[in-house]
Amino acid sequence: MIVVSNSSPIISLSSVGRIDLLEKLFSEIHIPSHVYTEIKAKNKYGHDEIDFPFFKVTEIKNKNSSLILETEIDRGEAEAIELSLELKSDLLILDDRLGLKIAKNLNIESMGTLGILLLAKEKRYIKNVKGLLDEMIAKGRWYSPKVRNYFLSQVGEI
Repeated sequence: MIVVSNSSPIISLSSVGRIDLLEKLFSEIHIPSHVYTEIKAKNKYGHDEIDFPFFKVTEIKNKNSSLILETEIDRGEAEAIELSLELKSDLLILDDRLGLKIAKNLNIESMGTLGILLLAKEKRYIKNVKGLLDEMIAKGRWYSPKVRNYFLSQVGEI
């Protein structure tokens, strides 16, 4: 399975010490070089984890395509979408709502961090998502109360 990720899911899962979920679920994650640089520059969550061997920094070939996308979304998301197209990935992991919409319009299968938590629960790598979600929020990851509560109700944790 070919999987590409943007920075926010990596940072979010690193903030709660569960970057291992990505490796357990997918074995290998491709990230564009800008995503690697972006995470390293923040020098916080994900800074060390991004060097784990299951992350593969992969250069995009069509820089012009990602430049066009950058007019609507940030560079990391644009490069992740372009890399996903170039690798013909099976899954793109990103959280930005507009980025997800663009991916859908390009017929790229995608999910966000909440989808990763749900998949990890379904595969029994975690027992519940509420504790991890609330810890992510406490560490700066923003989800509206409406999104949080809806998601938790969907997974049977409210």
